[in-house]
Formats: sequence, C-alpha cells, structure tokens
Amino acid sequence: MKIHYDLNNLPQFNKAVITIGTFDGVHNGHKKILELLKQEAKDINGETVVITFHPHPRNIVGDTSGVKLLTTLEEKIALLETEDINHLVVIPFDDNFSNLLADEYVTNFLHKKFNPHTFIIGYDHQFGKGRKGNYELLEEYGARLGFEVKEIPKQVLQQSAISSTRVRKALLHQDITTAELLLGYSYFFEGMIIHGDQIGRTIGYPTANIQINDDEKLVPGDGVYAVLVTINNAKYQDKNFGGMMYIGSRPVVNGKRRVIEVNIFDFDDDIYDETMRVFVKQYIRGDMNLNGLEALKQQLAVDKENCIQSLK
Repeated sequence: MKIHYDLNNLPQFNKAVITIGTFDGVHNGHKKILELLKQEAKDINGETVVITFHPHPRNIVGDTSGVKLLTTLEEKIALLETEDINHLVVIPFDDNFSNLLADEYVTNFLHKKFNPHTFIIGYDHQFGKGRKGNYELLEEYGARLGFEVKEIPKQVLQQSAISSTRVRKALLHQDITTAELLLGYSYFFEGMIIHGDQIGRTIGYPTANIQINDDEKLVPGDGVYAVLVTINNAKYQDKNFGGMMYIGSRPVVNGKRRVIEVNIFDFDDDIYDETMRVFVKQYIRGDMNLNGLEALKQQLAVDKENCIQSLK
C-alpha cells in the first residue's frame, strides 16, 4: 500500500476506484466496504484508493469536546496495510479544507486531484462546507465529468456507521467482548513506561505505569483487565507477555489522578522509557474501595488468578 500525504504530489491513478471515510478502528464494518472497493477495482482492472482524514473531522468542526479515537493515524495505517489496498491518501483536515464548498470539493479536490473512475460511497454521504454536498450532487457531477458513483448497500453502511460508536461505547463500559466482536481484533493502545509511586512493588505486584502516546486515543473504562503486552525492544521481539491491567484513580492510596498500570506476570526487567503495546483481552472487575494495602494485596492475588485463567 502506497501512502500519500501531499495532495499536490499524487500519482496518476489507473482507473481509481475510491472510497472516503475516517475509518477509525478499521473494524469489521469498514472491512465490508473495503471488500466492495476491491471487487469493483478487480472488475475493471483498476486501483483501489482510500481517502481518509487527519485529524478526525469532528475534532475540527464538531463538538468542542472532540471524539476519542479507536486508532491513531499510525495504527489506522498499519491496519489498512493488511487489507491489500493500493493507495491510502491522508488529507490534512483543517479549517481551510472544512470550508470548501460542495462544488469545489467535487471539482477542485476529488476530480482534479484523483481523476476518478468510480466512487463507492453511502447514500447518506455528505461533504463540503455545511455538509451541503450529497450523493445526488456527486452523481450529477459524475455524469458531467465522466466518473461513476456506486452506492454502498444500506445494510453494510449501517453496520459500518454503527460499529465505531458501538465500539467506543463498549470499551467505555468495559464490554470487551462486544468491542472485540465488532473490531475483529483485540483493542490495543500504546504508551511509554514511566516512573510511578512503586507502591505495587512493596506488596509483590510491581507495575509498569503507562503514559499514552496520543491524547486522543480512547482508554477503556476503569477497572481490572486481563491483557497481553508487547515491548518495543529487540530484546523482547515477537514475545507476548500475559498480565493484569488496572485503570483508575487508586482509591486505596487516595489517588488524585487516573493511571494505567500493568503487572506483567513472571517479569522483573527494568523497562522504563520503553514503549509498550497493551492488548485488552477481558474485563475482570471494577474499581474497589479496599481497606488498606494488605486488602489490596489479597485482592490482587485473586485478580491475578482470574486473569491467568482468562488468558488461557
């Protein structure tokens, strides 16, 4: 897959078959759209082109609170790499781009930059300033400029549209089973391992404290989870480690901020400043107000056994 960031330096696409979207999560709903895209390109011996946006449009023109993302741009690219797409074009979404009128969007952006053969989009696709552009307008321009517009079946489109929201909601409500079913893979995030208070070490459960690399990345709801982790260091290449993760504000020690801590089973190396990827496998329990460190130690022993059984 070739990745393009510069709109002024795009190649001459061969019978470009194009779809457009944020593709956050690259989940099972998205994959059905990509299958339609690939089949259409195969039928005409053309190239597949996915147009996506960064940052997420809703974080520029939507609710000021923004939207937490299932995938960072790098993660989205990596997931799309596995889908056998020919070209990915990443559009820098900013105020100028968001203010393109619908007609300009079609003529100066889509047609001029991509010389499309076919667009595959949803019947409810909207674009341009004020979201004034729609499927019918694109069809009108297609008849005039010589490209086809094909509709993503409503059922496929609804599955795709619903899934991103449902995945976010599931993760925030600790419903890891539903999230994984919709995504088609275990939800994951990355962060740097930083120094913490080292309280866990004093009770026999040392933890890696994780600082998320991207503030827009969604973190699951508070609680204890069974996880698999990888460490971005040649020493641990191709190794998965089992562990238990805690997300919360640590009420046992009167914590004031939300933390992400992972106790890696049977592991005691110094990995400060390394990058860890965490794959969330199963929710174990919610946060608890325990009476002191001894009670916490006893509960962690139960949690560890539950996580080990879960990971089997």
